Amino acid sequence: MLTKKQLELLKFLEKKISSTGVSPSFEEMKFALGLRSKSGIHRLICALEERGFLRKLAHRARSIEILRSPSSLIGFKPKEKGSLPTENQFPDLRSNEIRSIPMIGQIAAGSPIEAVKESSEMISVPETLLGLGNYFALNVVGDSMTEVGINEGDIAIVEQKDDAKNGDLVVALINETEATLKRLKKVKGKIILEPENRNYSPQVYEKGTQVRIQGILSGIMRKY
Repeated sequence: MLTKKQLELLKFLEKKISSTGVSPSFEEMKFALGLRSKSGIHRLICALEERGFLRKLAHRARSIEILRSPSSLIGFKPKEKGSLPTENQFPDLRSNEIRSIPMIGQIAAGSPIEAVKESSEMISVPETLLGLGNYFALNVVGDSMTEVGINEGDIAIVEQKDDAKNGDLVVALINETEATLKRLKKVKGKIILEPENRNYSPQVYEKGTQVRIQGILSGIMRKY
């Protein structure tokens, strides 16, 4: 569930906040983790916030609240790469159970490239990445989601849904012909599909006419 660097940062934040009452600066975090840039710290914080381990308090400088202590991760063995839940990163009682779900093609993490189609091909997925709903898998093409650890060549595990909340990572079908993986933002009369790569711009569509939600990202499988 967490990479080695994410866990290291969470431990550092908990220690500093408990001792000083305020969160450390990005410069302090960068130095403590041995990173070269503050952008790496930003990505780690966003990943921890997304997974419910901390939250950034709005309109307050250097203010981070720890929601879940690293001590809760008993038996956790972090991996170096990736920031979304991936196979074998977080063992539980279902770790040896496998479910077959349909692999239905490619999904663009970049510009939308093709529609999500039905397929008879199946892929075996650990139950640790799944819940009680219906799921499908897609190959990721493109690099617009790299800042949340989704890379080209990954396999996205998606829970089939026709609606999602603000901030969810979704598979969206655009104009019934093209599909893409983005973070969902809803505003009055508009649907915004936001990339997680500062080199890409958000995609803005009319609500209820151009975009249909196909599912919510559940996890990522990666081959090394």
